[in-house]
Amino acid sequence: MSETASFAEDRYDKMRYRRCGRSGLVLPEVSLGLWQSLGEKGNEALCKEACFYAFDQGVNHFDLANNYGPPFGYAEESFGRVLKEMPRDELIISTKAGYRMWPGPFGEGGSKKYLVASLDQSLKRMGLDYVDIFYHHCPDDRVMMEESLETLDLIVKQGKALYVGVSSYRGHQFAEAAELVRARGWAPLTIHQPMYNMVDRWVESELMPQTERTGTGIIAFCPLGQGLLTDKYLRGVPEDSRVARTPHLQERLEKWRVEGWLAKVARLNDFAQERDMTMAQLAIAWLLRDPRLTSVLIGASRMDQLKENLAAVRKPPLTKEHCEAIGAILTE
Repeated sequence: MSETASFAEDRYDKMRYRRCGRSGLVLPEVSLGLWQSLGEKGNEALCKEACFYAFDQGVNHFDLANNYGPPFGYAEESFGRVLKEMPRDELIISTKAGYRMWPGPFGEGGSKKYLVASLDQSLKRMGLDYVDIFYHHCPDDRVMMEESLETLDLIVKQGKALYVGVSSYRGHQFAEAAELVRARGWAPLTIHQPMYNMVDRWVESELMPQTERTGTGIIAFCPLGQGLLTDKYLRGVPEDSRVARTPHLQERLEKWRVEGWLAKVARLNDFAQERDMTMAQLAIAWLLRDPRLTSVLIGASRMDQLKENLAAVRKPPLTKEHCEAIGAILTE
């Protein structure tokens, strides 16, 4: 077993933390996800540097999934090696299962067979006895919701996860799931992980009223719209950018341009600069304006991105007047 590396003694003074709904789980306002770049094969050194730096800044929550990589599973393998040098009992580690991982009818979805097998594989890849949070990654209309939720309860009872949650469930799906859990006395849904950012705001009207009622926390993924809610694309598409090599992001960027969103981002960027913030920091701070949100989940493909985004928590919180001004830009 590797020795634990040395980390900043004042790390917990650098971050603010929020309680996850009405549970005993507490998360940093900004958490680190290993989707895409950090979990990709060949980026092992970046993964380690990013995780160590984030932890030094008070980020003690690291989010993964069985299919993060590429290749599938590699993010967990890479993080497992990093984890050997970190203090496990200080960390909140999450993983998920739902999307396709292997061939056949039990290689994806929400069946008991798939969820249990996938988590067992995830634990092995990371070298863990348990994760702190296990999510059903996405709804599966081919399997009765009861089976998926009962499996989450089983996983808690087996000691393989301390808390469970769901990701990408729409508001009505979450409401149904929460009622089933309550009625059957199963492990509560402690956390929900939806896509939520300045452009995609369905969470506010559709999900937050439900999670507030059930005492469930929310952690937002894609807070920067995969880089579109930054200043990166205001002057065109850099050749080395993710958008330049990802057709569906190019289509989304063009859709945003046609719909006027790039013009709005330009105005928001000016607003941010006037307050000594970057556009990315403004997007993160805007999400954190709502106390019902537990954490914002960021990723990074470079260390300067990570440092910029984590610095958002060191900026003064947005005032009511700031939020009203931003809202006016977003809704015009």
